[in-house]
Amino acid sequence: MLLFLCSVGLLILGYVVYGAFVEKIFGPDPGRPMPAVTMADGVDYVEMSTPKLYLIQILNIAGLGPIFGPILGALYGPSALLWVVFGCIFAGAVHDYFVGMISIRYNGESIPNIVGRTMGNVPKQIMNYFSVLLLLLVGVVFVLGPAALLAKLLGLPVMAWVAIIFAYYFLATMLPIDKIIGNLYPVFGALLLFMTVSLIVTLFASNHPILPQGLDLANSHPKNLPIWPLMFITIACGAISGFHATQSPIVARCLKNESNGRMVFYGAMIGEGIIGLIWVTLGLSFYENSAALNAAINAGTPSGVVYEVCNGLLGGGIGTILAVLGVVVLPITSGDTAFRSARLIIAEYFKIPQGPIDKRLWIAVPLFAVGIVVSFGDFNVIWRYFGWANQTLAAMALWSAAVYLVREDKLHWICTVPATFMTAVTVAYICAEKMGFGLDYTLSNVIGIAAAAAALGAFLYLTHKPVATAHPAE
Repeated sequence: MLLFLCSVGLLILGYVVYGAFVEKIFGPDPGRPMPAVTMADGVDYVEMSTPKLYLIQILNIAGLGPIFGPILGALYGPSALLWVVFGCIFAGAVHDYFVGMISIRYNGESIPNIVGRTMGNVPKQIMNYFSVLLLLLVGVVFVLGPAALLAKLLGLPVMAWVAIIFAYYFLATMLPIDKIIGNLYPVFGALLLFMTVSLIVTLFASNHPILPQGLDLANSHPKNLPIWPLMFITIACGAISGFHATQSPIVARCLKNESNGRMVFYGAMIGEGIIGLIWVTLGLSFYENSAALNAAINAGTPSGVVYEVCNGLLGGGIGTILAVLGVVVLPITSGDTAFRSARLIIAEYFKIPQGPIDKRLWIAVPLFAVGIVVSFGDFNVIWRYFGWANQTLAAMALWSAAVYLVREDKLHWICTVPATFMTAVTVAYICAEKMGFGLDYTLSNVIGIAAAAAALGAFLYLTHKPVATAHPAE
């Protein structure tokens, strides 16, 4: 129990100390006119309260990643706890804060346009395609996961729930942000709070030994899969996530004041990290060992583990129903904004105004048609592609933020170091994975480290030259 509480304490301390340092480096301007006012359109640019935006941000970013990822990450042992803690503080929360705040400076633009302003047109076009692909994968993953859980809980077939969830996503994508999302998220937030508190409290009160391995960092994966780079891809959203780079601009369009950015962007990632810690702890404590956890995953994917843990700790009945629904709202409240973000990125690319509803329909209908087709694919394959694409986008967003800081003559290392780290992780992973190049892990790691060193060297060389400061869009 002490190890878990210390981990949570470190996350909170990270918000207070390192979050304040990151905020100071960026330098928010409380008097700056905000896009929510200057670009108000009643659909995507809508001024909203800070507490509501914090709730929207945490529900947007905390999909299946901080649940399924930590469950799978727990197979590697307590080292997963360390990655969640330090990944959140020094990488994930920094990533989310800078994307959100830079988006505000660029009138609420999406991540491809941010990359274009900092790194040029070619990276911008790559990010346009890459972001839409990732968002489609996220949207589909966040349909199949909750559909499987709801089918276990309420009996309707999985495909019936897929249809219902897709219908909700379509409405949430089309309607103004303050209608469905703004009104339903407080309810979803209450379910999330119930799930989070009830599961960890009942775990502590149960007969299960809490984190019996202690801080033993030995690899406990039953298949002996290597911690590097696999764990850093597997846990994904629980520590850092490129998906968040597509979500922070949604909230940036609604923020009242730049001084609220640390609470909304950095703070929401810390909140997601706490959820990730809970599910790593549940995975390491509820099951006898990693082999038993792996057997449960193989029997019913991580969604089966979620149901088994909720049912085992809460004893069935209304408590289990509420806890499972609390888990379900996480992917659903990320899936809806995944499709919304994809709509906005496509609209920016083709310069289609999103005020008129018919303009939104022209984008949303084909977008959802593709999503429905992809949803018939194998969940495990989709998840692996999502994991790599997700972390690759995170690395690219961090490099973009580092360039922004150089141009503003500010300390860039707070973004450059995690960008270099994530570059090594993603390159090594795609080199080793069968869906990539299928190389030996040792060779893949060498290539990953070499690629990260080359990226860092290129960054330092190119940014050493005087460059003009990027300016917000007129």
